[in-house]
Amino acid sequence: MAQERTSMRKIKEVLRLHFEAQISQAKISSVVKLSRSTVQQYIMRFMAAGLSWPTELRDDELERRLFPVDKGENNRPEPDYLYLSQEIRKPDATLSVLWEEYKEQHPHGYQYSYFCDLFNAYRQKLNYSMRQEHKAGEKTFIDFGDSPLKIIDLRTGIERSTKIFVSVWGASNYLFAKSCLDEKLPTWIKLNINALEYFGCCPRAMVPDNLRSAVSKASRYEPDINPTYAEFAEHYGTVIFPARPYRPKDKSKAENGVKLAKRWILFRLRNQTFYSLAELNAAILVLLTEFNQRMMKKFQRSRKELFELLDKPHALQLPDSHYEFAEWKKAKVQFNYHISYEGHHYSVPYTFIHREVDIKATPNLIEIYCNGNRICSHAKNSKPHGYTTVTEHMPKSHQKYLEWTPDRILHYAGKYGKSVQDFVQQVMATRKFPEQAYKSCLGIIRLENKYSAERLNLACLRALEYRAYSYKSVVNILQKGLDKQTTLTSVKTVVINHENIRGSNYYSEGAQ
Repeated sequence: MAQERTSMRKIKEVLRLHFEAQISQAKISSVVKLSRSTVQQYIMRFMAAGLSWPTELRDDELERRLFPVDKGENNRPEPDYLYLSQEIRKPDATLSVLWEEYKEQHPHGYQYSYFCDLFNAYRQKLNYSMRQEHKAGEKTFIDFGDSPLKIIDLRTGIERSTKIFVSVWGASNYLFAKSCLDEKLPTWIKLNINALEYFGCCPRAMVPDNLRSAVSKASRYEPDINPTYAEFAEHYGTVIFPARPYRPKDKSKAENGVKLAKRWILFRLRNQTFYSLAELNAAILVLLTEFNQRMMKKFQRSRKELFELLDKPHALQLPDSHYEFAEWKKAKVQFNYHISYEGHHYSVPYTFIHREVDIKATPNLIEIYCNGNRICSHAKNSKPHGYTTVTEHMPKSHQKYLEWTPDRILHYAGKYGKSVQDFVQQVMATRKFPEQAYKSCLGIIRLENKYSAERLNLACLRALEYRAYSYKSVVNILQKGLDKQTTLTSVKTVVINHENIRGSNYYSEGAQ
């Protein structure tokens, strides 16, 4: 019956072919791709209704005349659609079981197939984001959105743009929203933690969009999750399922959450002035609480009520400790058995020279891993171009294990002149370990490729006179052409005689 009521165009085509074209029912069946018995039924219903062709009736009126509702059927109790839409979201729920419960309460109710038709027809009336069957406690959908609100710096008066972060549950549509200044990885992780703390539980899966902080490499089939975000998920026991690229249905919940946050929260704050992010988020939190407690007409319950009923009882519990932010990066161990992170150099055991390692950086600690095994760690040091070296990481015999040694570098530098050799020796002497200066020394020697051995030798001589033992000092001398000056420019002292200026005699013994 449900199929007949949704195919009036095809029914009218059957009637046209029969009454106007006057072709056989077998031929009509072939043309409209319906069984011959179905074609015959439509024609008989039309004639039994006392109608004549062509008809001026609208489709809905023609449908009512061809398929009159059985009045006895109207006495059957309707299913509780709100209840069904809530129960079907619970884990392991099926319409078959829900129908059996319905029949136990209403023995003369609808049969299973028509029960399903009625429920599916109800679901079609809901918004797309609402009619997706997300299981309770299963997923949250996460995204950033542009915000019209700005923050004014009290010191400078400059306005700063903001973003809005949202996380919304699939089953209950319960929403978390918070303002931020950027979409960088530390911000992303912090906001995800804030969302879980607001919910008081963790979903079994999280569905972010393909932003860089969440997905290192987007792919429809095998996306690469950002290592930090993957570690975050492992800490909370959840799973990351990035939305597929160019699949808007995958992130409709998050995008709808951003729209709702803009309409119901940010729009109401448009006429207020904010001077800090904390002040803005305090105002957002008040409106967010009101929004989650608003009654949803489609469900006759608030998001907060549905969250407490559906998602929270079936979600994961939060761990006892908070996740500590850690950034992961790859690096290659240099020939001086150090790796570089944010401009500072950290030593590793010399046996890992030229191998690729993973760096895990927390606010206070640098940990270095190779093939998943931690090989060493250091206290974090933010001194630019500095070295943190552990003596135990150094080889016992440089000639046996290293490509470069102090003697070899001095011999190499001597090919370009005595001043180059002397300068390189001074550079190594300024470091606690000579290996810490290897990169600088080789960089100085290789400047010969851009300039010449003669100019490099003169530049090193000049740097020795200045006692400026660094790679940058030699580069500056060459760039400014100071190597062409053979001696330091003498500074002449100009003596000014004036009645208001005290001379050197003023401070001599006995001066009045």
